[in-house]
Amino acid sequence: MLEKVINILSEFTLLEKEKITKDSGLVNDLGLNSLDVINVVVAFEEEFDIEIPDSKIKELVNVADIVEYLERYA
Repeated sequence: MLEKVINILSEFTLLEKEKITKDSGLVNDLGLNSLDVINVVVAFEEEFDIEIPDSKIKELVNVADIVEYLERYA
């Protein structure tokens, strides 16, 4: 799951895939802005056929948060 999440995130950042870890923050480390985060969420929703509520998006701060959420709900 982690590898799949990193692969998707790498499409939205200039950072090399190898430098993205489970502890990477979406905004601070990957340099995503709020629109990027929304686009990332949409990509995860399409890839895993789930809906991530708007209220949960702000809780997805780093890669580990996304992996945990997807493992629980996807």
